[in-house]
Amino acid sequence: MTAIATEVLVSARGVEKRFGVGEASALALRGADLEIAAGGITMLVGPSGCGKTTMISIIAGLLNRTAGELSVLGADPSALKSSDAARFRRENLGFIFQQYNLVPTLTIAENAAVPLLANGTPMREALRRADGLLQQLGLKGRAGDYPRQLSGGQQQRVAIARALLHEPRLILCDEPTAALDAHTGHAVMELLREAAQAPGRAVVVVTHDSRTYGFASRLIHMEDGRVVKVEE
Repeated sequence: MTAIATEVLVSARGVEKRFGVGEASALALRGADLEIAAGGITMLVGPSGCGKTTMISIIAGLLNRTAGELSVLGADPSALKSSDAARFRRENLGFIFQQYNLVPTLTIAENAAVPLLANGTPMREALRRADGLLQQLGLKGRAGDYPRQLSGGQQQRVAIARALLHEPRLILCDEPTAALDAHTGHAVMELLREAAQAPGRAVVVVTHDSRTYGFASRLIHMEDGRVVKVEE
């Protein structure tokens, strides 16, 4: 594994997350500590149900933590007003989650271009850039198609293009290669590694796909809601 830069983009200390109330409640995170440094790919690995997806959802500001401290790019996501939180995510974060969340009435180029359009990029320029990235992901000539015309793996590639296109500082990925064949999965990881090498940027990947481990700058092993080992 390659060394990563020392700038810390994400710092979590004693983070807990409880779902439900009373006797029916359950702790998904039990005092998790971790740091995400700029300049590489950090992978969260471990058995299903160990808290990996919950952790990146809290980092993304999509879930609020129950306890502990968290800093993401110098901000506490749970302390931001809703309008500020939305702008913070739009400008700084890219998401690749297991549910593709593509808009069925938009073409795949329009879907990929959404973050650029939300940040004020003119439509023509946004679609041009979207088409270029879609071509890199093996979707040449498909920019005008709609999500229903694509396979699951192809829709995953559109979701990946959408996450990368606006060049966010922090890219959060939940099983980005799960629906992809080995060749396409390798190409996606190469793109993520290239993105992670930009100054002040990092990629966080939750994965069960051991084929991708060689792309990691750091492996963070989780079990039962805690970080149990870090490999660099």
